[in-house]
Amino acid sequence: MSDDDQLLDAWLAHLRVEKGLSPRSVEAYATDLVRFAVFVRQDLQRGFCDIEGGDVAAWMIALSKEGLAARAQARKLSALRGFYKYLVAERRVKNDPTKLISGPRLPRKLPHVLTFPEVEALLSAPETSTPRGVRDRAMIQLLYASGLRVSELVNLKVTDVDLDQGVLAAFGKGEKRRLVPFGEVAREALLLYLQTVRGTFTKGRAANDLFVTHFGSAMTRQGFWKLLKRYALVAGIDRPISPHKLRHSFATHLLERGADLRAVQTMLGHADIVTTQIYTHVTVAHLQAAHARFHPRG
Repeated sequence: MSDDDQLLDAWLAHLRVEKGLSPRSVEAYATDLVRFAVFVRQDLQRGFCDIEGGDVAAWMIALSKEGLAARAQARKLSALRGFYKYLVAERRVKNDPTKLISGPRLPRKLPHVLTFPEVEALLSAPETSTPRGVRDRAMIQLLYASGLRVSELVNLKVTDVDLDQGVLAAFGKGEKRRLVPFGEVAREALLLYLQTVRGTFTKGRAANDLFVTHFGSAMTRQGFWKLLKRYALVAGIDRPISPHKLRHSFATHLLERGADLRAVQTMLGHADIVTTQIYTHVTVAHLQAAHARFHPRG
């Protein structure tokens, strides 16, 4: 194993153990750094510890020439910054070659949200005369009612949910725990699923996964995304949909109805309120459209 491979492995282990990142996140960082390693070896014929700022700039130019989107370039630069910050802390390099490198200019991308009537149609789409429909409605209701990430939804355990209080414990990025309320409508849908369906799917086994397939195994992100798309068609929603779009809709609809930005930040699990503020731009756009349509001098 080369010195560069050892450094990369040590950093990835640091992300897993010290930072508590999920396997999926660590894999994404590994992919970004492996691509940089290929550039370093083949194009520059150097090692990680010999890199200078100009080399990082050359890599960013190469990514741009390949036609890589600005957001993808920014993500790769962010991964590289994290890697060299670690190497400096471990005294493997003296200086951080990424320190003076500016990332690509990113266009402001407002999140796409569903209208409230679209959400209502989607929540009503699962047929509760079938066991799967009961489960699916509970999942979709809970996702919209809580604003969870899809990974947080499918990773919920029975013990994470307090039906009496109407709150759940979600474990977000870095396994950070937060309490999120989910309201009476989602509570009733969840209670129906737990009382009538889940036990038949688990066939009496002592599984702790909250949402399970009819085989008794834990629901996956891909499995939920697939069923969500199917119900969107049933609901007559003819534009692309994803679990994250329900999360966007949750935040936007709360702010449109006067919710406090800090409260929404807490429920979403955002470390920085700047991340949550993107939803205020959506609500302003909504207000501007209403003003232009209805104001006599709009």
